[in-house]
Amino acid sequence: MFVLELTYTGPLERVDELLADHVAWLDTHYASGLFLASGRKNPRDGGIILATGADRALIDEITASDPLVTGGVCAYRVTEFIATRTAPALAAHRQELPPEAR
Repeated sequence: MFVLELTYTGPLERVDELLADHVAWLDTHYASGLFLASGRKNPRDGGIILATGADRALIDEITASDPLVTGGVCAYRVTEFIATRTAPALAAHRQELPPEAR
């Protein structure tokens, strides 16, 4: 599982201009089952996306295609973690530690 942290690198006015394209991009990845949750950070200096079901190379490819990134107003920090415990609603996304990590 991945935590995708967006940090705005450009003015909010430009972020807002690209927001509809960003939301469409989010919708595509929600529809594919990759994204589980997303939203703005408070204060509004970026956002967070919780993603699952992909490897790091695919996540890097997807984040690079975000209209906020291609528009030059956002950078991503990607953190991968192993979701060994979840709320019942996310049980399908639970993961097991690899044998070498047990």
